[in-house]
Amino acid sequence: MVSEFMLQQTQVSRVEAYYHQFLERYPSIESLAAAPSGMVRESWDGLGYYRRASNLHRLAQEVVRDRAGIIPSDPAELRRLPGVGRYTAGAVASFAFERSAPAVDTNVARVIRRAFHPRAPAKALVNRLWATAEQIIPRRGKSAWAFNQGIMELGALICTARVARCGECPVRPACATGKKQDGPASGRALRGN
Repeated sequence: MVSEFMLQQTQVSRVEAYYHQFLERYPSIESLAAAPSGMVRESWDGLGYYRRASNLHRLAQEVVRDRAGIIPSDPAELRRLPGVGRYTAGAVASFAFERSAPAVDTNVARVIRRAFHPRAPAKALVNRLWATAEQIIPRRGKSAWAFNQGIMELGALICTARVARCGECPVRPACATGKKQDGPASGRALRGN
């Protein structure tokens, strides 16, 4: 939960140092819940988007008070907690609890859009991407975890925002955008994707 909150709007390289310090200071959900809000805010100093720290603190207090310190594994239950949206609920359910839950971040959305909906109008695209993610995710938890991690990595390393390396992509034969690329291009700039 802590890593997902820290990673909202922040790159992994920036979060790494803060994550370990935060867990040293608050080794349990109970210790985080009991901490004064000013101390939690101070522990977050340098990460920015301080509302995340406040939401994480409120989440810890609610989980300790109302759920005996047990974070729920169900995505719908997770979404009822402070600061937990659709992506965070899916990521926590999948990565922490090995539940079959999609986790559609920016990278995953790009891969799904290019593979399945390259011409979809932007108006209804978000719901369509989540519906597609729900259909393609494996039903077994461990497989779903690996799938979510793999598609995130695919979007971060191969199917990037600026250059889609379709020639290197393992899903190219099934990808609507990849099938259109001429030859084994090592990288092709894509506009609007």
